[in-house]
Amino acid sequence: MDNPFQALSDAFQPEYRVNLSIQRLDGSIMLTLSNERGVAAKRMITAEQRNDPKRMRRLIESIKFGMAIEQGGSAMQMLAAMTDAGNVEKLGGKPALHAATTQTAPVSASL
Repeated sequence: MDNPFQALSDAFQPEYRVNLSIQRLDGSIMLTLSNERGVAAKRMITAEQRNDPKRMRRLIESIKFGMAIEQGGSAMQMLAAMTDAGNVEKLGGKPALHAATTQTAPVSASL
């Protein structure tokens, strides 16, 4: 992920139009994602986030997570996908690939 602008475009296209605009002299940029229904998300990205590949990956995951929640996605399924080796390609209201499956044992409580 050498080019953060390309990483942002790759993460959200072709589902969304990606617009990046310079916002401040400190290097902050505004990311606007839109589709035929209008603006889907707007996020301010600091120069520090943009220039750190790890922070950029987390930012992309966070944006996808937020958009998926707004579209009615399952928070538990999305969190499982995010913790499964960073696999968030299919977040955004669609079923997550490689989502971790967990089994829980029944818990009984007595009062």
